[in-house]
Amino acid sequence: QVQLVESGGGLVQAGGSLRLSCAASGRTFSHYVMGWFRQAPGKEREFVAAISRSGGITHVVDSVKGRFTISRDNAKNTVTLQMNSLSPEDTAVFYCAADYQPRVDVITTSSYDYWGQGTQVTVSS
Repeated sequence: QVQLVESGGGLVQAGGSLRLSCAASGRTFSHYVMGWFRQAPGKEREFVAAISRSGGITHVVDSVKGRFTISRDNAKNTVTLQMNSLSPEDTAVFYCAADYQPRVDVITTSSYDYWGQGTQVTVSS
């Protein structure tokens, strides 16, 4: 089992920034690809970004490319999503997830094995 706890969500004005963190416990953190997903009201959960086990490879959805950066610290068992230039369209619940398979370009929710509870991000116009 892997337990994931997100933090860092909140209310921010358009153009602002937020930094989401996800703390992992349980099994060996570095064995998992880590991802961030989001779910807006009335929409399906969608992939945002993923990072390889070592942190050397990342994959980011086109809609946030250049604005969001994913990183991880295997010594601290944390994964971070730095979000800049936020827009109201980014409003969603953001989820951290862990995937035992090794590829970062797998974007389906069904591939991921463990999920956090989510953290709300609200961007006002």
